[in-house]
Amino acid sequence: MDLSALVSVSPALTAAYLEHHGVLPLAVHDGVLRVASWHDAPAPQALDDLALLCGARVALERGDEASLRRAIQRVYGSGPTAQGMIDSLAAGDAVAMPEMRALDDLLAQANEAPVVRLVNLLLLEALQARASDVHLETYAGSLRVRYRVDGVLQEAPSPPVQLAAAVVSRLKIMAELDIAERRVPQDGRIRLRLQDRGVDVRVSTIPALHGESVVLRLLDAARGRIALDSLGMADDTLTRFRGVISRPHGIVLATGPTGSGKTTTLYAAVEALRTGREKILAVEDPVEYELPGVPQIPVHEKAGVTFASALRAMLRQDPDIMLVGEIRDGDTAAIATQAALTGHLVLSTLHTNDAAGALTRLRELGVDGYLVASTVEAVLAQRLVRLWCACRGVGCDACRGTGYHGRMGIHELLVMTDALRVAVQAGSDTSTLRRIAVGEGMRTLREEGERLVAAGRTSREEVLRVTS
Repeated sequence: MDLSALVSVSPALTAAYLEHHGVLPLAVHDGVLRVASWHDAPAPQALDDLALLCGARVALERGDEASLRRAIQRVYGSGPTAQGMIDSLAAGDAVAMPEMRALDDLLAQANEAPVVRLVNLLLLEALQARASDVHLETYAGSLRVRYRVDGVLQEAPSPPVQLAAAVVSRLKIMAELDIAERRVPQDGRIRLRLQDRGVDVRVSTIPALHGESVVLRLLDAARGRIALDSLGMADDTLTRFRGVISRPHGIVLATGPTGSGKTTTLYAAVEALRTGREKILAVEDPVEYELPGVPQIPVHEKAGVTFASALRAMLRQDPDIMLVGEIRDGDTAAIATQAALTGHLVLSTLHTNDAAGALTRLRELGVDGYLVASTVEAVLAQRLVRLWCACRGVGCDACRGTGYHGRMGIHELLVMTDALRVAVQAGSDTSTLRRIAVGEGMRTLREEGERLVAAGRTSREEVLRVTS
């Protein structure tokens, strides 16, 4: 659905009306008005209104919500945009302030309407762009803003440098951080409601040469709840994975680099397992999305709550299933292993490049080979691959000119077998374990990526980018 050349079909229509009903008129041709909507069944009255207004019969199409909202604002909207505000602010001298300013002045400027509106617009447009993160970096002559969309950073509207301190301070105020402290890193959280969606924003600041660097992680609750069968696993991989997470005890690991979707996979696994007849506990650093019916413990190292200490306490809570955000040290690995030996199912993550590497990583953390062999049931390595946009790589509004829109997981599932258990106990290296796993039917990440290439879902270059 190409929205780049879209024009208004009637001056009587407003962005507020179209967004309220979730519809966007595309074009009239041969007495038919094509209308896109992100709802399965838009209000019949709205469709009747459009039909009467254009004197045509309505043909309904399904479209991506974020793309349609952007198009509605571009064609029918008259409200401000981040770039529009930046242009108007940069054109005037009234906002310019000396390099050294009193804290009271900075606090006042951070709460002035233009700065408040600008920050809100930047957050809103980041969500509309499907960004997972917003990066703000202060340099000597500029404030650079970038959105991470589908795993790749893209340039975004950047405020004038004279507003850098005020914009950063505004974000720190929203996150309840100390705006007077610019010499040490700080972490906070903002809770927002944008377009009827609940959004948590994790805020991280660090001091830099010319100010502060700020990264905002946007945690959209609507995107956090994904069903296991929506992760992109091949049918046989999904069947085998459902089988291993349904076992009564043992360790099941998700591995991959930061941002590869490991936590989302574990959340989906918990959702698939939950029946209400089991006790599920989770410890995370930090808690990314709330899991209804699951007590979630945030790591707080200053207060003595680590993965290891929380895991010990969880064992006294009579759990059936334990979700451990990450096994990152020997203590956590040892307690997770003990939990699996005593009849619990442990779901966790490790930072390794492939599935076989997780088995050797556990040995490096001090877990004896025979314990790894007897407790680990499976390892799922994964990456997120960008998918072709409907424009097929040409570039349009929906994909912000990249040619890609959305991502899908590719997965490498290693299920422990007798041969692998023997090799792990013998201390075999990663390459040997990988060779055995492939010989017993495991498909590698590269092979899974080629499956998407063959289906016309993505490019070979994209698969190589994430699997090299």
